[in-house]
Amino acid sequence: VVQLVESGGGSVQTGGSLRLSCEFSTWRYRSYCVGWFRSGPGKEREGVATIDSDGTIAYRESVKGRFSISQDKAKKILYLQMDSLKPEDTAMYYCALDKVGYCDGTPDETRDGMDFWGEGIQVTVSS
Repeated sequence: VVQLVESGGGSVQTGGSLRLSCEFSTWRYRSYCVGWFRSGPGKEREGVATIDSDGTIAYRESVKGRFSISQDKAKKILYLQMDSLKPEDTAMYYCALDKVGYCDGTPDETRDGMDFWGEGIQVTVSS
């Protein structure tokens, strides 16, 4: 079992920035897909950004140019830099790991293939 722990959430005003971190208890898979997902009030969990062991990155259309996903394998940490935040970015954010294979498709399409999830962290953007 892989444990994932998110940190870095909080409350900011429109236009502000936050950096989320996700620490993995282990990062030993040769091919994998990791990513960030979010659940807004009354909404289904949606894919935000993914990155795989090949370094292939995909973003949700609405966050392109504002969010940036990166990974530090040595530290076993996944990051999500979020700039120019909007009220519609308000959600619980989750990191996740698919321990077999690569990211296949859009972030939304990778959601059901994730094997391990963090407990989530709240991000609130006020207008």
